[in-house]
Amino acid sequence: MDLRELAAGALAQNRRAALLLGTGAALLGLVLVYKHTRKMDKSVRVGVVSQIFIHPLKSGRARPVALAECQKMCMKSGEMLDRHWMVVTEDGHMVTGRQEPRLVLVSLTCEGGQVSLNGPDMEELKFPVHQLDNPVMDCRLFGTDVQGRDCGDAASDWLGRFLNAEKRFRLVHFEPQLKARRPADSEPLFPKDEVVAYPDYGPVMLLSEASIQDLNSRVGKELKPEQFRPNIVISGCKAFDEDSWEEIQVGGVRLQRVMSCGRCLFTTVDPETGVINRKEPLETLKSYRLCQPEEQHIYKKSPLFGQLHTVKRAGVLQVGDVVYKIVR
Repeated sequence: MDLRELAAGALAQNRRAALLLGTGAALLGLVLVYKHTRKMDKSVRVGVVSQIFIHPLKSGRARPVALAECQKMCMKSGEMLDRHWMVVTEDGHMVTGRQEPRLVLVSLTCEGGQVSLNGPDMEELKFPVHQLDNPVMDCRLFGTDVQGRDCGDAASDWLGRFLNAEKRFRLVHFEPQLKARRPADSEPLFPKDEVVAYPDYGPVMLLSEASIQDLNSRVGKELKPEQFRPNIVISGCKAFDEDSWEEIQVGGVRLQRVMSCGRCLFTTVDPETGVINRKEPLETLKSYRLCQPEEQHIYKKSPLFGQLHTVKRAGVLQVGDVVYKIVR
């Protein structure tokens, strides 16, 4: 064997050694990262998902579901996306249960590419989800701009008859290519890149059964979760424990708390009758659920009930899933 062969053999051995050393170092690095991640992401069981609600129509009847896909923008069940339909005036301003309490009795569902509108003493109306020949409307929601595809004259007429409205309303549908709403435009605590369709603020609102029971004991009346429009209801925790869950894991979903949900007149609309009383349970909430003085610039005089979350990791969750608080 000449010197060139010896040199080539030595070089090959050095390369193999370097490769093994590099691989070992990489594996050691992965082990250290994994251990560090596990150490950082300790979790504590805090409750169980007892109910999941989708609200396809803003201010419309809640749809209970057993399983939902939690997307970055909203929660989804089948063809129903949370708060992707909205009633507006002819000039595009949102109409909610605050102005038209009977909206809470309107049921909007989607199946097989068809939307169905139902309400007490009304014939069912069906129309296609996608009506690309209809115009896109510029809409206003809490002073911010958003767009919606008009759902047609038949839907407008149906709503007018049901609401006994003197003025004409339109039903609009949010589509992915339309201008979305940025919660940060009206509430700076939300991430600037967060976008939603028609919810008041964030894509997910969470509330515990114990908090509702605590309120019921003070009001002296059995109020249902639907009165407070949550997406996720949690059992197995104490009243208002959810206020302290900054980050939680539910099924395959990771949620990040942004802020408490400030409550308004809409909580005084009975979801079963569509009647607004303008007092309870809002007055009772104000008696013990106002924010701290240093947070008044955020919540003003609105009582706090429930928590608003963004979706840190999308996935699927279902009734019965254990809820874990992430501890760092």
